[in-house]
Amino acid sequence: MSRTRIHNLSISLDGFATGEPQSADAPFGHAGQKLHTWMFATRFWDPGGTAGVDDAFAERHGPGIGAEIMGAGKFGPPGWWDDPDWKGWWGPNPPFHTPTFVLTHHVRSSIELEGGTTFHFLDAAPAEALETARAAADGQDVRIGGGPTVVRQFLSAGLVDHMHLVQVPIVLGRGVRLWDGLEALENTYHVEAVSAPSGVTHLTFTRKAAA
Repeated sequence: MSRTRIHNLSISLDGFATGEPQSADAPFGHAGQKLHTWMFATRFWDPGGTAGVDDAFAERHGPGIGAEIMGAGKFGPPGWWDDPDWKGWWGPNPPFHTPTFVLTHHVRSSIELEGGTTFHFLDAAPAEALETARAAADGQDVRIGGGPTVVRQFLSAGLVDHMHLVQVPIVLGRGVRLWDGLEALENTYHVEAVSAPSGVTHLTFTRKAAA
């Protein structure tokens, strides 16, 4: 069976994966781009960027992925469902290049864009959404793309096989936290930490084999 993976999810020292309030002009609220500056410096993001630890982790985002699941807040700012012309933040050629399933209570018709990305809109629980995404992934893995609320839901449901987090040395103080309600998550996963010269720490969670 295909695996369920999370990659390049950045969180602050106090556990926030996004700031507040989110808007069309501020997708990550008051956090701005502070959670992602480590990535912008890599070859993964910019061909003229740096190699090294950060780039090696960032590059694992795409290979082997056949479908993505994301939350409504990743697809657009509050109220996007009232704008029939809204097609996501990413323009005519989004970076996903797979079937991408948006979890929302505001279901609309699918949107097919350039590069192989088609957005489908589902009002479904995590297990049902994963079953749908796996069918579309055609044997490849499914990526849970965020935001933090969706990631937390999939972790709570025991549906994540591999998770890569990037702890960024900033304190946001407010926003949407990842860890709430996930007490003792470490008991379910092998956890490894790798520090990078950029100052971030890469945390990988790999599900332990069933006893």
